[in-house]
Amino acid sequence: MKKHLIAAAENRVHAINHFAARGVTLALGFIVSLASINSQAQTSILNSLTAPQTLSTVPSNGDVNPYGVAFVPAGFPTGGLIKPGDILVSNYNDAENLQGTGSTIVFFRAGQQHLFYQDAQKLGFTTGLAVLKAGFVLVGTMPTTDGTSATVKPGSLMAINKAGQVVWTLANKTQINGPWDFTVFDQGATVTVFVSNVLNGTIERLVLGTTGGISLTSAIEISSGYGHRGDPAALEVGPTGLAYDSVRDTLYVAEGLENAVYAIPDATAVGQNGGKGYKIYTDTLHLHGALALALAPNGNLICSNNDVVNGVAGQPSELVEFTRGGKFVAEYSVDPSQGGSFGLAFGMVNGHSTFAAVDDNISSLLVWTLN
Repeated sequence: MKKHLIAAAENRVHAINHFAARGVTLALGFIVSLASINSQAQTSILNSLTAPQTLSTVPSNGDVNPYGVAFVPAGFPTGGLIKPGDILVSNYNDAENLQGTGSTIVFFRAGQQHLFYQDAQKLGFTTGLAVLKAGFVLVGTMPTTDGTSATVKPGSLMAINKAGQVVWTLANKTQINGPWDFTVFDQGATVTVFVSNVLNGTIERLVLGTTGGISLTSAIEISSGYGHRGDPAALEVGPTGLAYDSVRDTLYVAEGLENAVYAIPDATAVGQNGGKGYKIYTDTLHLHGALALALAPNGNLICSNNDVVNGVAGQPSELVEFTRGGKFVAEYSVDPSQGGSFGLAFGMVNGHSTFAAVDDNISSLLVWTLN
């Protein structure tokens, strides 16, 4: 443990140099929190899962390959198509299974699928999907014209109101360049959005105002240098999953090419690009193309895998759980074939803590009610 804490301290000092952290007190606090984080390995979300409720995500137009998952939070404004406890899913492929050509977002209530939004264009809705307290759905797009990385476009970030109408779009390539995923720190009137740009290996921090609509308050690239490339199976591989810990102001980044997870300290405060964060977890035994990422209710991180990097036939479509201190906890396969795991999220449904993940091999949403 002593060696582990010393190594953690060295990593933190490195992070301070690169991310303009706020002093020695933070470094000492990080060491203490790291020790408590590692103790969380005794409890596991994935080890407690039983057979899920399986719901088809295919809408009437035939879109397949579900990517993003998001829960409608408590306090979401009434009078729209969705309400608290609903689960939204974004579709990336069209009925012909061409990547980057999906045009729909569906939602689920009481086990029934409904259409929330369908675009006239085939925009390719990515894993980046969130429902904001102010009454908007935020979603990323990264379209192609033929389903291959050769024609992939930078895409956009879109806001859709509770009635299913687009009210705001950000399509500035400097800020949005392949928004493969994002996560939000939602404070109501202000929302901080961390975007993983898979086409250039960067992390962008956007601050949005939500009073009377959506407005961009600030934008800054806070991290870069992550590997990225096109791939015939996964379309693009690079930085994808993001999870934000508001208590520690730390952003976690899943890097698919390295099968690693990085941490960016002081994520909402850093005022410059410090390069990569510092690596907290690398695991070629359990990670096979680290993809989507979520912070679980027990404090651990859960990551999905695309199986195109270091894929193993005996470990298909796996979700991997590990502590924020970098200790493996558990794994769970969502499909017997490779390439099925993608978006995942935690939320509340009818007062019950709920975990949801997609199996895009069978275009389905898997839902577990947690104890």
